[in-house]
Amino acid sequence: MTPASAAPPGASIHNIGYRHYDGPRLGRAYARRSLFSQSLRGAYGLGRSAKSKVLPMLLFAVMCLPAAIMVAVAVFTKAGSLPVGYTRYAIYLQAVIGLYLAAQAPQSVSRDLRFKTVPLYFSRPIERGDYVASKFAAMASALFVLTAAPLLVLYVGALLAKMDFLEQTKGFAQGLVSVVLLSLLFAGIGLVVSALTPRRGFGVAAVIAVLTIPYGAVSAVQGIAFVQGSEAAVGWLGLFSPITLIDGVQSTFLGGSSSFPNGLAPSTGAGFVYLLVTLIAIAGCYALLMRRYRKAGL
Repeated sequence: MTPASAAPPGASIHNIGYRHYDGPRLGRAYARRSLFSQSLRGAYGLGRSAKSKVLPMLLFAVMCLPAAIMVAVAVFTKAGSLPVGYTRYAIYLQAVIGLYLAAQAPQSVSRDLRFKTVPLYFSRPIERGDYVASKFAAMASALFVLTAAPLLVLYVGALLAKMDFLEQTKGFAQGLVSVVLLSLLFAGIGLVVSALTPRRGFGVAAVIAVLTIPYGAVSAVQGIAFVQGSEAAVGWLGLFSPITLIDGVQSTFLGGSSSFPNGLAPSTGAGFVYLLVTLIAIAGCYALLMRRYRKAGL
């Protein structure tokens, strides 16, 4: 019996031919932009299911609500200043920022590891550096949107309340610089921790632990050092927690008040160390991500 006679009745083979792709080849730059855009949109659930939008949008609203309330009170009472400085706002709401990072950083990278899609990204034309840069930039941008939006609300409200324009503009600019540093540092930490495991749940727990345990330990030891009279040690201890790093930089260089015990701010010399450690931590996180994605077949 021939293969043709063995075929089921009515079966046929259609030769549709093969055609080469003649369209535009957009290259690596387009791939980087697409990956950045997709990752940034995904950080707020855009382009995903309605369920995926609930938590990031809720946390965004929680970040902006206190600012809106402060603005309403300031306008109604015709206050001469805002109750919270621009550089202090993100420090006060660090728990919300931590929850957002813990929820979205694993979503950005852990699923790619779990479902083995990383080699598909690295096939061509995108390369390892493109993937890391796009993911890092997208996570930092998402955090910047989260932390800068309430500052914009405060700034617009301050102008509506007819507060001093130059003073408010200076404070707003200082606040933006502070949240840029915070966004870069937190994005790097969150992505490095999340890239260590393909399990999203483990990534969420690990990010929360990395942000909260050092902060709790540093705050406790700072309190003990202050009570024992070791005030000089209070400033240096802040180098061992991500949020206190940002606190030390903004209180030294950006006109903010410190949340250290008794408001003790690092000296100018210590402030430069804080800034240097922050920049090294950001660069180190990027280098660790590059090392993590050295092999495409993760």
